Amino acid sequence: MATISARQIAAKQATETLEQRFRRLATVWQEAVAYQSSTTVRNNHPAYREIIGLGLEVVPWLLRDLEENQTHWLCALREITGANPIPESAAGNIPKMAEAWLRWAKDNNYSW
Repeated sequence: MATISARQIAAKQATETLEQRFRRLATVWQEAVAYQSSTTVRNNHPAYREIIGLGLEVVPWLLRDLEENQTHWLCALREITGANPIPESAAGNIPKMAEAWLRWAKDNNYSW
């Protein structure tokens, strides 16, 4: 089994585009929390936190994944944008929550 040094990993990460980095982190996160029902565990995973740290540039990718797969990017979107468009009546209803975010994004001229 081949091992990869920390230097090789750092070199690979340095050549990644922002979108490649986002996709890599999203895959790591999704694989790690696929069977977790706890939002605390899901939202505090290191890859999820790193995605949030990437900032506003990743919002279109979050929106696309939310629209296509209803991936739970709700907390990340709230933390990155500072918005919270989900009405109390939609709390806990993932399709309605996703719909609220997508409507907010369109109203705020996001495209994805």
